[in-house]
Amino acid sequence: MQKITALCLIACFCQTVLNAQALDDIVKRTTLKERNVLAHAPIREADIMWEKRIWRVIDTREKMNQAFVYPDAPFFKVLQSSALNGDVSLYSAENDKFSQPMKEDEIESVFFQTDTVTTIDPESYNESIAVITNEINWEEIKRFRVKEVWFFDSNTSSLKVRILGIAPLMDVINEDGSFRHEKALFWVYYPEVRERLAREKVYMVGNDAALQSWDDIFQMRYFSSYIYKASNMQDNRLQDVYSGVELLLEADKIKQELFNFEHDLWSY
Repeated sequence: MQKITALCLIACFCQTVLNAQALDDIVKRTTLKERNVLAHAPIREADIMWEKRIWRVIDTREKMNQAFVYPDAPFFKVLQSSALNGDVSLYSAENDKFSQPMKEDEIESVFFQTDTVTTIDPESYNESIAVITNEINWEEIKRFRVKEVWFFDSNTSSLKVRILGIAPLMDVINEDGSFRHEKALFWVYYPEVRERLAREKVYMVGNDAALQSWDDIFQMRYFSSYIYKASNMQDNRLQDVYSGVELLLEADKIKQELFNFEHDLWSY
């Protein structure tokens, strides 16, 4: 009887070892995946006494933004997997008001580009044209646009900011390799994708165990960016009106105005 029990225990142990999967860690990480998203405090329309819409650009080539292009988990791949899995909706890059949702075939055409190649049969030397599909390379996405709203909440007497959308940008190159222009691929509505971003880990320098998510990065404003557009009567970008040093000074001026707005409300 004891032999049978021992054999059963050995068999169960061997089966457990066979079923166990290799884990590239010392413990299974589930804390971030199970974290609940902290909802924003509700805001009444009557409490919004002042508002300003700002469009920013995050350049991943800046040192502070290197987490966006971490090879194991780049930010663009997070947006891509969310869209292809149907977790979030994508909106047309031509309209940043989130009023034109993209269809399924349009979404696939964004992430998968088709091209034609000519092949030659080595025996008959006959030419044939084949259509190949290539997945977009995340390394080509070097910048992201961010649309946000700055507003003064009279209920809490504080200046707040809410991100509305994010759009990845890709360079369009001519056949000779020269730069033609930059285009947005799509817009993603941030309140919709926020829950997914809150469960995606961001690599933090100095501490591999840090539980920082992409939502934490955006909520804490832990990124470097510059302003390229602010709400105005003609809906112009800064580069449509200014150039050179004046363009940089105007962007810095808008940034300073946001800081001074709340500061000037108080007496010291």
